[in-house]
Amino acid sequence: MTFALGQRSKDRLAGVHPDLVKVIEEAIKESPLDFSITEGLRTKERQKELFDAGKSQTMNSRHITGKAIDIAVLVDGKVTWDFKYYQQAADHIKKVAKELGIELVWGGDWQSFKDGPHFELHRSVYP
Repeated sequence: MTFALGQRSKDRLAGVHPDLVKVIEEAIKESPLDFSITEGLRTKERQKELFDAGKSQTMNSRHITGKAIDIAVLVDGKVTWDFKYYQQAADHIKKVAKELGIELVWGGDWQSFKDGPHFELHRSVYP
């Protein structure tokens, strides 16, 4: 099955670094699971809201500089937060990033805080 980003997801990629957009636009085409973009570029005010609510661990988010996105995986047309699906989507997205030569970090690989929906460009290449 072939998937495509909907207009809302495309709109949420506005202001996101072109390399990250390229990865996501390529990844969705052959993805084993459908997904949408829930958030891309964030204001500092939005980041503070998420931080204060305990939904983010930092005020130094890569979202503020357009170098991170969050996705929602869709199973049977409905959003799921089951980590196993994010692992499947991430494996595919990371493979596409590697094929494109783009250094990507998945929040699900973090040790302290597993953030399955989160992808960001690697800080060493994209400061």
